[in-house]
Amino acid sequence: MDYGLLFIGVALLLVSYLVAVKKQTWLLAGFNEKMIKNKELLGKVVGGFFFLPLGLVVVISSLIEYSYQKTVLVIIMLILLVSVYLFINRKLLD
Repeated sequence: MDYGLLFIGVALLLVSYLVAVKKQTWLLAGFNEKMIKNKELLGKVVGGFFFLPLGLVVVISSLIEYSYQKTVLVIIMLILLVSVYLFINRKLLD
């Protein structure tokens, strides 16, 4: 069991809850708030489709040891990040 990954996974799940449910979009850095059409949808997409799956994968990965663990986590993170990025740029930006 990797306690560092477990802590990171729990932190990601907490951020997911704050962004998706509590609509705390100020936690998201790197976007221009004036260009976003629907901040509520932004919170749902980023919290529910990026932070939540990534947090769950990191928590599960912290409990199971396997080879190429870090590579798998980076690939999953990049796939989630690119898909959410493309959705935001196509649907939520003016």
